[in-house]
Amino acid sequence: MALNNRVAIVGAGPVGTVAAIACARRGMQVHLIEAEQAIDHGPRAATTHPSTLEMLASLDLLEEFQSLGLVARSFQIWDRPSMTVVAEFDHDLLKDETPYPYVVQTEQHKLAELGIRRLQKMSQATVHMGTRVTDIAQDDAGVRLTIECDGQSEVLECDWLIGCDGGRSTVRKAMEIEFEGYTWPERFLVLTTLFDFEKAIGCNRRSYFSDPEEWTNLFKVMGDDMLGRWRAVFPTRVGESDEEAFSEPTVRARLGKFYPAHPMEALVHRNIYHVHQRVAKSFRKGRVFLAGDAAHVNNPIGGLGLNCGIHDAMDLADTLQQVIEGSAPFELLERYDRRRRPLNIEYVQQQTIANKKRLEETDPAVREANFDQLRRTAADPVQAKAFLMKSSLIESVRKASRIA
Repeated sequence: MALNNRVAIVGAGPVGTVAAIACARRGMQVHLIEAEQAIDHGPRAATTHPSTLEMLASLDLLEEFQSLGLVARSFQIWDRPSMTVVAEFDHDLLKDETPYPYVVQTEQHKLAELGIRRLQKMSQATVHMGTRVTDIAQDDAGVRLTIECDGQSEVLECDWLIGCDGGRSTVRKAMEIEFEGYTWPERFLVLTTLFDFEKAIGCNRRSYFSDPEEWTNLFKVMGDDMLGRWRAVFPTRVGESDEEAFSEPTVRARLGKFYPAHPMEALVHRNIYHVHQRVAKSFRKGRVFLAGDAAHVNNPIGGLGLNCGIHDAMDLADTLQQVIEGSAPFELLERYDRRRRPLNIEYVQQQTIANKKRLEETDPAVREANFDQLRRTAADPVQAKAFLMKSSLIESVRKASRIA
């Protein structure tokens, strides 16, 4: 079978742009297709783990990407009712395992826009903004996309298609791939504020607060103005309306749990969204692949979803390169699903579900047992390192390399 190197990638978020750059740098002809005219700046993923920083460095993206955010070397787990730190984990324990023993907190839209700027300078890449995919067909020879821009339709022929178009993926639906899993009954509320929680209460730039009544995550990002801001993430009550969640009394009460005198004028953004734990039944169908949120979605506690999506993109670019160049048979494509789907379930789905359950635990005895285990783990360098190897997805990357 003659194999060519034309790759269409649907979705210009961070996973799609990384996939496009990784493929283009390997000599493939890339078309990146994005339905919107501009990248969404809404508050979404912002934590990039050491394993992912290594990948961004390999694409010469890390230096600029890191300059757009901030470095957080450690993170804390708190007991919110007593406002005490239960455990702190320092990524410096990974200094012999990675050149980047820290996380970078940079909003995901900055990575997407950085990636698009790079692609627009690459001769083998074309970026199609404001362009929607309306039909997909494939056979043994390739994939044909019908795309629409400014009311005009055309057919784009390619050899491979990668769907990076989010949880509502057009590509996944066109391939009739089931999205297995469930939706949490509560939604997540994100309040973005200019108030400095680190200065006010002494919390880390990444802090997770366990509370049987209402857990919270607090973490700092830089914002587009690079002046810094904090995101506070809360679960809504089941059945709580947007109006109730966004109301001043409710917002004041939630933020007041951390600092009663929090100034309301410091609040700059409010967002609410449904949260899912879902994994596509397959990450590949013929010449069509799924990556990132198109393949898997999860709650954000731990900051793992986007990182796993970038790992998908890098793994797939390497696999396609081997097949295109003829150094591996067509059957190697099966490895992508064998690696990425089980690893997402083990390292992302299981961890994020466990993280959420630990923060929301209501049984006093179980809460204290959880805290004792975290304290013991953090106090033992060997256990703490093992904990970080898993939470930073370094262990996941190494396990993937052993799946033939």
